[in-house]
This record gives sequence, structure tokens and C-alpha cells, in this order.
Amino acid sequence: MASEQHSSGEELARFLRARRTQTSPQSAGLTPGPGVRRTPGLRREELATLAGVSIDYYTRMERGKETRPSPAVIDALARALQLDDAEHQHLRDLAVRAARYAPQAAPAPSRTVRPHLKLLLETMRPSPAYVVSRSMDVLAHNPGGLALYPGLADWPAAQRNLGRYLFLHPAARELFPDWDNQIRHCVARLRALAGTDPDAPDLTQLVGELLLKSPDFAKLWDRYDVTGRKITTKTFQHPQVGKITLDFQGMALEGTPGHRLGVYTAQPGTPDHDAMLLLDMTAPHTAQRAPSQQLP
Repeated sequence: MASEQHSSGEELARFLRARRTQTSPQSAGLTPGPGVRRTPGLRREELATLAGVSIDYYTRMERGKETRPSPAVIDALARALQLDDAEHQHLRDLAVRAARYAPQAAPAPSRTVRPHLKLLLETMRPSPAYVVSRSMDVLAHNPGGLALYPGLADWPAAQRNLGRYLFLHPAARELFPDWDNQIRHCVARLRALAGTDPDAPDLTQLVGELLLKSPDFAKLWDRYDVTGRKITTKTFQHPQVGKITLDFQGMALEGTPGHRLGVYTAQPGTPDHDAMLLLDMTAPHTAQRAPSQQLP
């Protein structure tokens, strides 16, 4: 039990360190003294003073040795670090988990998609749509939902993951004009999930693979961002249908924890809608003719 509690405290410590080193003294209302600062962002003693706690107490938190901070301390640290609402809630969740001697085990994620959801995906055509797991595994899709990501169909079904695609598939950088923003959003989503369930097999396997194979992922992972701009409109430079801009809506599915439905739409009569229709019509043919692309 003690080791589990220590592990939980370490995750809280990592988040605090990451946010502290990315908070400038000026933004916190402090005037840096003369000379070169060896510490990026705030010093420990500066953050402790801003939050109204002792330096020794805060140092224990950053070392993972203080695992029962009060809600008042957590809220004070969030204010001092200028966390947004999502980051503040993440800090609270980490503190709750750190305080447990035996963290509650999350249920094993299911990969089973109910038949009526597969039927729902078909009724959404020509809108590209898919069902993904909490770690972004593509569990079900209609033709456009798979064809929207060129080359994804050539990976084995068990390896089709949108995060893996973004970082490891050579087509991803060409597909997304705003690839840098896409990957930041992806990592922030995975970071938030892994922070409160760090031992989940579906997450540790994916994160471990991306840390090993993608320097871009590793760099963003170290930042420990847990929020990002919510992307509701996406532009694709698709090799089959050209430039296409679609509205995106993601929503949680009832009855299957962690599963989400993702749907892309376009206004009828627009060039984007015509491109979406073409993608849906040619998707099966494209999938059969596409050259094989092995996983990196």
C-alpha cells in the first residue's frame, strides 16, 4: 500500500513541478531580482510564499512525500500557478488519488462496440464517423471515418489509434496543416487521463511506445499540459479529395465507459460537402488499392 501511495504522490509532484517551471515570476506578480535565474519559472520558495504554505511543506509535495494536502492548499496552489478550470480540476483529482492508500482500480476498458452503434455509424454516411476508446483506439467506423485518415486502413485493426497515427504515420504531417496544434491537443488529452490512472494498461502501452518512437511526443509529454484548445473545426489536405474543412463533434456514449463517438459534418451544397460525399463513395475502392504501410 505504501508504494502505491508513494506512486500517486509522485504523479502529483510531477504535475506541480511542470506547472511551476512554466509559470514566470512576472505573470505571478513578482519582480525578479538581479542576476541570472538558474530555475526556469518560479522557484519553490516563491510558489510556497504565493500559496501561503511553508517552503518545507511545499518541498515535500514536490518530492512526493506529502500526499494529503488539504483542499484549501490545492486551491491556493492553483491560484498561484494560474491554472485554468480544467488544470485546477486535474490538480484536485491528483490530490484525491494521492491521499488514497490503495487507489481504486479502474475497470478494464472494453473494446466491444455494440451492434446498434455500428448501425448508427452507417446511418451517418456520408459524414465520416467512428467510435474510439478513451486512449483513442479506433474501435468501429463507417467508410469515410476510416478513409479520412489515409493509410490508417493499412494498419492492423488492433493498431489503429489516432494518437499513434498523428505521431508515427508519415501521412499525418501532410494531412493536417495545423499538425503542431493537433499533436498538442492529443498529448494534453492523454496526459490528463494518465495523470489520474497512470497504471492503466491501455494507456501505459501507448504512451510507452510513443515516448520511445517520437521525440515530438516525448517533448510535449514532459510539459505536462492537460488542457488544449478544443478543436471543433478541422482542415484536412487529403490526397484523394483535396482540401476539406469539416466541423467536428465528439460525445461520450452511454453504457460503455470511455467510448466516444466522433462525427464530421459539412453544410450541404458546399465544396466541403461534395468532397465528403466523394470520400464516402470512393472509400472502399481506395482502401483496396492503397499500398501497404507498415507500422514504424
